[in-house]
Amino acid sequence: MAEPLLRTEHITICYNGRPVVKDVSFELHAGEILGVVGESGSGKSTIIKAVMGLLGKGGMVTRGDIWYKGQNVVDMPEKELRKLLGPEIGMVFQDCKAALCPIRTVGDQIYESMSEHEKVSRKEIYERASEVMGKIKLDDPKRVLDSYPFELSGGMNQRVGICTAMMQRPSLLLADEPTSALDVTVQKQVVEEMKLMRDDYNTAMIVVTHNIGVVNVMADKVLVLQHGEVMDYGPTDRVINHSENAYTRKLMDSVLHLKRNGSAA
Repeated sequence: MAEPLLRTEHITICYNGRPVVKDVSFELHAGEILGVVGESGSGKSTIIKAVMGLLGKGGMVTRGDIWYKGQNVVDMPEKELRKLLGPEIGMVFQDCKAALCPIRTVGDQIYESMSEHEKVSRKEIYERASEVMGKIKLDDPKRVLDSYPFELSGGMNQRVGICTAMMQRPSLLLADEPTSALDVTVQKQVVEEMKLMRDDYNTAMIVVTHNIGVVNVMADKVLVLQHGEVMDYGPTDRVINHSENAYTRKLMDSVLHLKRNGSAA
């Protein structure tokens, strides 16, 4: 079997000396989707911040390694890691509207993001953005690109975030609660569109979410965290429907499952 695209080995992450993620290991191959679930404060978002080197002040990986394409990002100089963010590793935020500047058009912001990593004309960027927007059902891409974030709906802003992250066809996409700010109908659409991006570009994804239904529909594997520790890890069907771990069973019993076809179980 091919080497994993991403592998974490027994990582412990501390903030100001206090461990918030403890001895976590998992691996992700090209084209796979990993769902990371657990209660608030379980360390879900901290893991993807560590992959991106964005733990912030007081945050540090104090034990273990994070390997991306054979490179240990824990030991990587910040300048080198920044070169990976965008072209190699993309990010979709929980509320993409909040991540956008309200006084600049969507097109200006996508162009600025892309020009950080490659020399390319605004015309080419608009053409590439229009292609990706077409795949995720953002109709009339010119209007979207010429709009300010406040002129677009929450679902449209979330799609803009997906488009921006996928413009450079990264090998790995990190998504932090990508559907939590959306209504149920739009959630389903965004989930299907992210799966389409995986199928078209063979992009691996880590999806952090409270929504077990989203994980059940999207993920190939699931990692269950409680208080920063791994409670369960494995294929989606086994973890969600046949886990032997008491915490995982309790967590799954507390939510309304969605079938793989998106309907309520």
